[in-house]
Amino acid sequence: MSSLIHPVAKALTVSGALAATSLAVAHAAPALSALNALRPWLTPELCGHGTPDHVALTFDDGPDPASTPAFLRELDKAGVQATFFLLGRMLVRAPGLGRELVAAGHEIAVHGYEHRCLLARTPGAVRDDIARARDVIADLTGERPTRYRPPYGVLTAGALAAARELELTPVLWSTWGRDWTAGASPDSVYRTVTRRLAGGGTVLLHDSDCTSAPGAWRSTLGALPRLIGACQARGLRLGPLREHWTEAVAPA
Repeated sequence: MSSLIHPVAKALTVSGALAATSLAVAHAAPALSALNALRPWLTPELCGHGTPDHVALTFDDGPDPASTPAFLRELDKAGVQATFFLLGRMLVRAPGLGRELVAAGHEIAVHGYEHRCLLARTPGAVRDDIARARDVIADLTGERPTRYRPPYGVLTAGALAAARELELTPVLWSTWGRDWTAGASPDSVYRTVTRRLAGGGTVLLHDSDCTSAPGAWRSTLGALPRLIGACQARGLRLGPLREHWTEAVAPA
């Protein structure tokens, strides 16, 4: 009997390792959707593709008293509304700014409470973070958010399950400005966005540098008038995600 102990123990160890690996892969697999080159092929529904004559304009990481008001003024000047994916921890520091976003007709959505990569967090911690952010946003702005974008665009199986439970639709993007880097400029942000800009696309920008290079938001703000003009020149409507889909193509 003792001669069987070692093979059995080895088999159990291997089996346990394989099970743990499978769980880890299942947990992290949705994170592949964060890769711009793979997203259209792996998870096209997350790209935010909508009505062909519309472009969804979205901003992450606010609201920030140091920068968001400047974006509000620029958008108001152009008569354009957008979707702002808010961080709960930023909103509790500036609740009045969140209410200003709603009063100006912008759509608000959930970016989480803390800006932490979900891969290193348990499903329970992820669910609590998303729920906390959703509730804070609803309580402080009076508007119930219906969309969710994870920090860094990195989703996990737990995040998808939590979003479903909390009645939030995950939305990533189809083009971005790489506007969080120290080397960004208004020209680089504009060129990077428009390189992949097309009707039905969703643009990711940032109205705060709370997780970016200091002052990076100024490059985004500087690029915004040109981006708005480019969309108008192409005959594309620019607006929030709530106007991005017809009933026939709205994501489930």
